[in-house]
Amino acid sequence: MAEKTAPNRTDLRRQRTRASLVGAAQQLLAEGRTDVAVLEITDLANVGVGTFYNHFDSKEDLFRAAVEDALEWFGDLMDRLTADIDDPAVAYAQSFRMTGRLHRRHPQLSHVLLRHGLEVAYSERGLAPRAKRDIRTAAAAGRFEVEDLDLALAMTVSAQLALGSLLHAQPDRDDARSSDLIVRGLLRHFGMTAEEAARICSLELPDLDLMDTVSP
Repeated sequence: MAEKTAPNRTDLRRQRTRASLVGAAQQLLAEGRTDVAVLEITDLANVGVGTFYNHFDSKEDLFRAAVEDALEWFGDLMDRLTADIDDPAVAYAQSFRMTGRLHRRHPQLSHVLLRHGLEVAYSERGLAPRAKRDIRTAAAAGRFEVEDLDLALAMTVSAQLALGSLLHAQPDRDDARSSDLIVRGLLRHFGMTAEEAARICSLELPDLDLMDTVSP
């Protein structure tokens, strides 16, 4: 097996430049400003216009990458924080509960996801495929009653997007309590008793400070 070599300075510089461009694009997406010149994007990223085209063919390519990176970062973080959970129903619930709390901890990325709801729902990256995996696994294990997997996923994604929108509209709303109430209702919909749904939603979550120490 070939050994992996550490990235050289050129590779690291390219990675940092790409990250700066994607970060700038995510800021613009969160603000709903996509009709901007490439120069404005590169000024925000503090790179040259020529450098932009070393990484992306167009603004559309950059904005697409910005959404995909946000989706994958959210999904990868949830994977890591639920890796030790054996019960797929608990994994599903905890991912939803933690994602609900992410809306406040990472508002810029939250706005990116909220402005691209359909991409969130149908993307092959990020939260949706992971939620679908947990629902499917929980149903196979007899933990969930699911008649239509795609509808179950649509309900989950819609509830998460609606929650994020509500949390931004109501800054004083308790994000933790709201997240837990919604997922408790989803668990009941999937056939769980009120007692079991309440138990799962009362379980201690992983250290949420990890959400702040790891960033996209």
